[in-house]
Amino acid sequence: MKCDPNLYRAAPPSLAVKPRLIRHLFLPPLIIALMIGLGYIAYLFSEHNGIKALKENGERQLELHARTVESEINRYTYLPSVLELESNVSALLKDPTPELRQKVNDYLEGLNRRSRSRAIYVLDTTGRVLATSNWRDADSYLGEDLSFRAYFQDAVRGLPGRFYGIGSTTGEPGYYLAHGLEEQGKIIGVAVIKVQLEALEQRWQRARLEAFVSDENGIIILSSDPARRLKSVRPLTAEIKERLARSLQYYWFPLNELVPLERESLAEGVEKLTFPANVSVDHEHKQVSYLAQTRQLSDTPWHLTLLTPLEDLRREAGSQGMLVAVICALVAFLLIAWNERRKVLSTRLAAREALQQANNELERKIAERTEHLRASNERLKGQIRERRQAEDTLRRAQDELVQAGKLAAIGQMSTSIAHELNQPLAALRTLSGNTVRFLERGALDTASANLRTINDLVDRMGRITASLRAFARRGDDKGQALLSKAVEAALQLLAGRLENFSLDLHQEFVDAQLMIDQTRLEQILVNLIGNALDAMSAQPLPELWLEGSLVDGRYRLLVRDNGHGIDDEARKHLFEPFFTTKPGEQGLGLGLTLSASLAAAAGGSLGAEHPTTGGTTFVLCLPLVSV
Repeated sequence: MKCDPNLYRAAPPSLAVKPRLIRHLFLPPLIIALMIGLGYIAYLFSEHNGIKALKENGERQLELHARTVESEINRYTYLPSVLELESNVSALLKDPTPELRQKVNDYLEGLNRRSRSRAIYVLDTTGRVLATSNWRDADSYLGEDLSFRAYFQDAVRGLPGRFYGIGSTTGEPGYYLAHGLEEQGKIIGVAVIKVQLEALEQRWQRARLEAFVSDENGIIILSSDPARRLKSVRPLTAEIKERLARSLQYYWFPLNELVPLERESLAEGVEKLTFPANVSVDHEHKQVSYLAQTRQLSDTPWHLTLLTPLEDLRREAGSQGMLVAVICALVAFLLIAWNERRKVLSTRLAAREALQQANNELERKIAERTEHLRASNERLKGQIRERRQAEDTLRRAQDELVQAGKLAAIGQMSTSIAHELNQPLAALRTLSGNTVRFLERGALDTASANLRTINDLVDRMGRITASLRAFARRGDDKGQALLSKAVEAALQLLAGRLENFSLDLHQEFVDAQLMIDQTRLEQILVNLIGNALDAMSAQPLPELWLEGSLVDGRYRLLVRDNGHGIDDEARKHLFEPFFTTKPGEQGLGLGLTLSASLAAAAGGSLGAEHPTTGGTTFVLCLPLVSV
């Protein structure tokens, strides 16, 4: 790699004056603008992340306080219906005598004291208060006509009455729960309980929590800040204000709108609000911004709004913006210093010749190294070709070894196969001679029976030779095999040995289509079953199990015998070529090695297990044919 010698050449003085003047005039304002821009971006980014964190924390707090408000409201829901169980209440509604009124007043007074509610009273179907828990007070409800109240109108129709309003008698706010008292399916009166929810406001104030609850009309009925109470969170038309004034729900209080100076919607139920100074009692003489999160309360049209102040968040975002601006200024200063240093270094032209010489030397070494790498690459390609040739030679040798194993197995089976063929041949010789004599005598039925027997014997000999031809042909690396067909063919090849064996054979497997050549699977089974027969030669009651199952998408076949087993020393060399525990004339020691190689070539495996009960178990795992 060459270095340009003109890179560090100093510019002529006459040409360097004008660019330097331009840099001195425009560089400082550019740095200041960059500082302000990056600081403002950092401020916005920090504010965004902070609002996201406040939102997540606010959602948890909103859920917690919403459950608290719902619990406070629902704790009194059952109380009005309890009055149906008091017989004196029903009797008073039927016959309002002074004696019954006094009994019910005393009962309601005790019930109100135990439940810690504000007041409990009973009305007849016309809306007149017949009995009340505050009958001793000067502002008692006794005798008042409350038929105009919405909760009475709902309850007398059989609906649950739920109402928040300011009492027309006492002028104090409360939450009213009304229930129609029934007898024999007919409403005979209304029971009302009034509760105060100011305890929630006091808890919010003690916890320094900014929150409020608005009812179905959008009027704030509960607030941690008293200045917000009975203000509207949404615009009220003149018709709505007139309707609310006639209902006396909020008595004669003016329903002013709580108008924020700024409103920005962030998501559903999430806003950023800015209120004027006189709205907040904690922050005077300045505007206050909040993150407002709203959630509807269960079983009621009310909404709980949580206000999280953004003052600390913005202060922290400003600090981070200032920090980024300072870092930007520091980086700019360092860059300017580096640039000045580079200019100083550019004056050192004396090192140019040495640098050029070093560069030439480096290019020479790079050329030598490139030539060396090219030669190494050629040698590596030659080694790869030799390795591929060796792999091809090894594969052909393995195929020849497999074929030799087959021929060795055929040689070992030749005696039993010759015996299998000699019996049908002797029978054919006898039957053919007899058939000629029967034909000469005219005994056509007997001759026909002999010919059919001869035909069966020929078919049997054909099956034996076909099995040998199929077993002896070369297999393919890829193919499909049916397990039941392979087991049948292996047993057919070993039929001569099995006839002289009082073997108890257990076939407990599910047939399956396997990813292996049919001939190679037959050769593996012939080797495994033949080894099992050799191991059980001295066993008085030999037993052989063929068990198969699906395990993790592969087929697992177990070939288990109750023979003499394999000792520890032989287990170490079980799958090595030419290792055998049989006499030389009975085996070459290639059966298990070839079987393991065939299974591995098909993507499977062959292993051995040694049960504690004795014998040996060979485990053959092969992939299934995908459907």
